[in-house]
Amino acid sequence: MELEKYMRGRVTVLAIEGELDSATAAEARTRISELVPSDGAALLDLGGMTYTSSAGLRVLLLIYRQVQESGVPLALARLTPDVAEVMTGTGFIDFFTVVDTVDDGVEALTR
Repeated sequence: MELEKYMRGRVTVLAIEGELDSATAAEARTRISELVPSDGAALLDLGGMTYTSSAGLRVLLLIYRQVQESGVPLALARLTPDVAEVMTGTGFIDFFTVVDTVDDGVEALTR
């Protein structure tokens, strides 16, 4: 799993690539948690995420809770069909604002 952080205005974009599973979940949670801003907005770009397991879903849920506590708006962009299917099947998708592109996410988070 690789993680890249960049800014789009006041939105912190975190691009995740690779698998988010039991082998990568602990490191991913720590790294994402450290990179999520305490103000502004956060967008997780999941276009490069090829797989997620229940451990990966747990990471996303913990990040969701973190931003809820700090009041930082969060959205998910570019979900692959496989990741979207897992998130939809488990109901996790309902926790998040989901958009098609990073640009759509930036727009949704800065309204």
